[in-house]
Amino acid sequence: MTTQSMRGSGSASASAGTQAAREVTEALTGFVTDFKGFQDQITTRMQQQEERIAMLSTKTMTHRRPALEGAQATDAPHQKALDAYLRCGDDEGLRNLTLEGKAMNTAVAAEGGFLVDPQTAETIQSVLLSSASIRTIANVVNVEATSFDVLVDHTEVGAGWATETAAVSEGATPALERISIPLHELSALPKASQRLLDDSAFDIEGWLAGRIADKFARAEASAFINGDGVDKPTGFLTHPTVDNEIWEWSNIGYVPTGQDGDFAGTNAVDAIVDLVYALGARYRANATFVMNSKTAGAVRKMKDADGRFLWSDGLAAGEPARLMGYPVLIAEDMPDIASDANAIAFGDFTSGYTIAERPDLRVLRDPFSAKPHVLFYATKRVGGDVSDFAAIKLLKFAAS
Repeated sequence: MTTQSMRGSGSASASAGTQAAREVTEALTGFVTDFKGFQDQITTRMQQQEERIAMLSTKTMTHRRPALEGAQATDAPHQKALDAYLRCGDDEGLRNLTLEGKAMNTAVAAEGGFLVDPQTAETIQSVLLSSASIRTIANVVNVEATSFDVLVDHTEVGAGWATETAAVSEGATPALERISIPLHELSALPKASQRLLDDSAFDIEGWLAGRIADKFARAEASAFINGDGVDKPTGFLTHPTVDNEIWEWSNIGYVPTGQDGDFAGTNAVDAIVDLVYALGARYRANATFVMNSKTAGAVRKMKDADGRFLWSDGLAAGEPARLMGYPVLIAEDMPDIASDANAIAFGDFTSGYTIAERPDLRVLRDPFSAKPHVLFYATKRVGGDVSDFAAIKLLKFAAS
C-alpha cells in the first residue's frame, strides 16, 4: 500500500471518529436538557402541592376561632354530665355514668353530691401545688382510708466491734413509733346566680375549679402551719418547742436569736448560721427556709462580715430565692417577728411533714339556701402532721 493510500485511510478514520464524538456530545446535551426539564417540572409540582396543603391547613385551622357549641368533645362524658348538673341540677347523666370507684361512691350520690370530672379535679390539684404552701415542699400521699399511719424509727441499732472467737453481745433494738394522721373534711362554698349558670358561654367548670382551689389553698396553708388538730390538720408550729440543746423526740427544737423580739444587735447573722447547722447533716441537703414576707424583708437586708448579702434572688423564672444557698418558701401564715415568735423555720419538710389526702372531690348543688343564687358545697378529705421531729428546726426571737 502506498503512502498516499495510508494517508487517505487515516483521514477517513479521523473523520468517522469526529462524527461519532459529535453524536455522543449531542446525545448527552439532549439528555441533560431533558433531565433538567424533568427536574424543573417535579419542582413546580412539589411547590404546587405544598401550596395546596398550606391552603387546606389554613381553611381547616380552628384554634384561632372560638369553638362552636356543637364542637364540644364527645369523649368526655364526665365533663358533660357535670356541666348539666352544675347548670341546672340535672343529675341523670351523673347517675348513669360507670365510675371506676368503690361502693362508697354510691353513698356520695345518695347524699346529693357527685364526684367532679377528672379535668376539673386536676385543675384544682395543679393550683394547690403551685400555691405558696407547705404542700409544695412536704410529703404528700393519697390514701383510701380515714387516716394514714407513719412508722418512724428514731433510735439507733446497737453495733460494736467483734473478735473472731469472742461471743457477740446483744445490741440495742430499734424502737418504732406509729404516727397516725387523721383525715379531716375541707370544704368550700362558692355561689353563682342562676342567670349566670344559664349562660352557655360561661365556663362554669373553670370558674368552679378556680373558686374551690382558692378556698382550699388558703385553708390548707394556714392549717399546715398553725392548725390545732381539731377538725383540721396539725400544724408544725403547734407542737411543743424546746431549746435545741436539750431537744428530744415529740418536740421541735429552736435556736434563739439572743434578743427578745428581734435579731441580736451585733452579729445578727449568727442566728441564721446557728439555725442552719442545728439541723442534722442528712436533712440539710434537702432543707428549705419558711417565713412570711415581712420577715423576708428583714432577712434579705442582712450581710455577712465581708459585706455580702446572705439573700440571693432566683436566677431563672419560677426559681425560689435562696438564703445561704437554701431555697426560701414565702408562707404568709408564718408569724411576724415578735417576742418569743418562731418566725423562721428551716428543715427538710419532705421528711418532716406528711400530708395525707383522699384523691376524690365531691360537689353538692344547693339552689334553695341562697336564692336567687346557687351554692356549690365542695368537699375533700385531707390531714397533715409532723412525721419526723428531727427534720425541722425553728428560729425563736427570744433572748434564750
